[in-house]
Amino acid sequence: MSTLSAHRVCPCAPRARPVPRASRLQVRAAVSTSKVVVKSNVSKEQLEEMGVPRWPTWGCGASTFPWSYAENETCYVLQGRVLVTPDGGEAVEIKAGDMATFPAGMSCTWDVKEAINKHYNFH
Repeated sequence: MSTLSAHRVCPCAPRARPVPRASRLQVRAAVSTSKVVVKSNVSKEQLEEMGVPRWPTWGCGASTFPWSYAENETCYVLQGRVLVTPDGGEAVEIKAGDMATFPAGMSCTWDVKEAINKHYNFH
């Protein structure tokens, strides 16, 4: 079963590709809200250390859709802005320059406010 087959997929969702497991990351700012962890001020060195530039990318125009995570996902947003609302939780804003981690088992709604483009890694 592919990584994304267990997800509810929007029409612009990518096909899963194997990617390397991310290393641990220490950053200056971290906010945890309803299971979503958003980190700002990630340095270029940290991105390189994690291999982020080699992760696949995914993009989507302004839209709203449900999403579920079968595995943990870490993503780095290259451009755009999205509000992610975990089921039963509060919305979390994720924007260009942010790194976000979503836990396996979480279901949420993505409300893409500005066309988004991100690197992503399932682990």
